[in-house]
Amino acid sequence: MTLLFIGTTELLLIAGVALLFFGGKKLPEMMRGLGQGVKQFKEGMKDVTVPIEESINSKEQNDFDNQTEKNNDDNMICSESKEQKVDETKGK
Repeated sequence: MTLLFIGTTELLLIAGVALLFFGGKKLPEMMRGLGQGVKQFKEGMKDVTVPIEESINSKEQNDFDNQTEKNNDDNMICSESKEQKVDETKGK
């Protein structure tokens, strides 16, 4: 198991040292606090990233809609031009 380039042996050593420093009673409380802090950090990041992603997706959708509309307009012009050529050839 590797977590941020730390192997199993290193994790066990860190856990052992933490247990010696803080004791068996205080360590679970500290880890719980650390877990809650990480959870709050992730929620905060989500609150920031969701509006940004929505804004990006909205802009991409608008760009796509504009391009589709332009292509439809171009296709209409091409169809009208082809119809005129067909009418001209029939008239001859």
